[in-house]
Amino acid sequence: MAHYYTREEYEMAADSIKQMSGCEPKVGLILGSGLNALAEAVRDADVIAFPDIPHFPKPTVEGHVGRLVMGTLEDTQVMIMQGRVHFYEGYPMSQVVFPVRVMQVMGVEMLIVTNAAGGLDPAFQPGDLMLITDHLNLVGMGGSNPLFGPNDPTLGPRFPDMSQAYDPELGRVALEVAQQQDIPLRQGIYAGLAGPSFETPAEIRFLRLIGADAVGMSTVTEVTVARHGGIRVLGVSGVSNVALAEPDADHETSHEEVLAAGQQMVPRLTALVRGVLAQLRNGS
Repeated sequence: MAHYYTREEYEMAADSIKQMSGCEPKVGLILGSGLNALAEAVRDADVIAFPDIPHFPKPTVEGHVGRLVMGTLEDTQVMIMQGRVHFYEGYPMSQVVFPVRVMQVMGVEMLIVTNAAGGLDPAFQPGDLMLITDHLNLVGMGGSNPLFGPNDPTLGPRFPDMSQAYDPELGRVALEVAQQQDIPLRQGIYAGLAGPSFETPAEIRFLRLIGADAVGMSTVTEVTVARHGGIRVLGVSGVSNVALAEPDADHETSHEEVLAAGQQMVPRLTALVRGVLAQLRNGS
């Protein structure tokens, strides 16, 4: 039988974090595969292992460290997840999104969510950054929406609006920062699948047909819960590989390829995130 967490359990985890850090975050960040190094820019950091927090899930996938970094980035108090868990790891959906609920009860108002994704747009190249303008929640359409189960109205409405899942104003700021700092930033729609298998050529052709520009195995569930809780969202995909629409005997997509591309993207992603936080702090 599925376990649905209560507000009391979210608050228990939040209280535990508060005992280990005096940080009062207003911005949360989730770092995808190979993107953990962004957290190294945080000042006065308190580092907390996921297993030290009640009910927090522990990642099992390489490239997801499983730590919270609490501190200051661009004079903004932040709560950074170095890694996440995925539905394909065998965790129930309620546990996959548990950290986002904890962010909500801790007072986080804005979530920056990142991921490593396969590029579906033929113009994309490995190492590109893509501003997520919308998503296709194919996991939810398949019957695994993270909002299934009892709804606590203190956390959000039974039927949340998702017409602006990704905040247009935050997207505008990101594009301005990218232009100012000469960071190439593409825009597109992210398709969220369950994984863990990479896509077949037929699936890639289908995803292109329905309008997706990038594909991955995370993000959409976290964004759904964040928006349910009234948290504004900025999403950025790092294109780790170009998805092949035709079979290629000379190339096989691998997780190692994804991690290597992530390391290349970290400097630009760090500059983009820091620039967005600085611009928001200055009232833009």
